Formats: sequence, structure tokens, C-alpha cells
Amino acid sequence: MAVELSAEARQQALASLKRFLGEHLDTEASDLQAIALLDFFLKELGPSAYNAGVADAQTYLRDRVADLEGTCFEPEFPYWPKSSSVRRK
Repeated sequence: MAVELSAEARQQALASLKRFLGEHLDTEASDLQAIALLDFFLKELGPSAYNAGVADAQTYLRDRVADLEGTCFEPEFPYWPKSSSVRRK
């Protein structure tokens, strides 16, 4: 699955990338250069981050499902205390 950003997130990512290049690498990038670099990162590194997120989600859900009975168990017929199963007169 290709990693895609919404239009708003893409604009914020481009602004952040251009700022990073200016502040940390002392180079100014044009809009076209920043777009090309962002596209490269999304295509080259995006799948690794995406797959790691999916693996983390699988682990989290697997752990929750493994403990489903402990998490979601309700005792049956809890109205009467166990010690009073026989009626007294």
C-alpha cells in the first residue's frame, strides 16, 4: 500500500522539510526540490514505517485478544452468593 498524505499534511510536510534543509543543512530548496525529496521519502521510507505500524497494531491486538476472557468475563448468575445456593427456611 502506497503511503499518501492528505493535501494539508503534504503542505505541512513540505514546509517542514524546507525549514529543516535551511536550518540543519544550510541549503535552500525550491518547491520542486522539496516535492521531489518528499516523494522520495514517502516511496522509499514510507513503507517501512507503515509496515512497522501495522506490526505494532497486530501485536497490540493479539495481546488484547489473548486476554479477552480475563478482560471481558462476567460471572454468570451472580445475584445469589455462592454460599447460599440452598434455601433456608
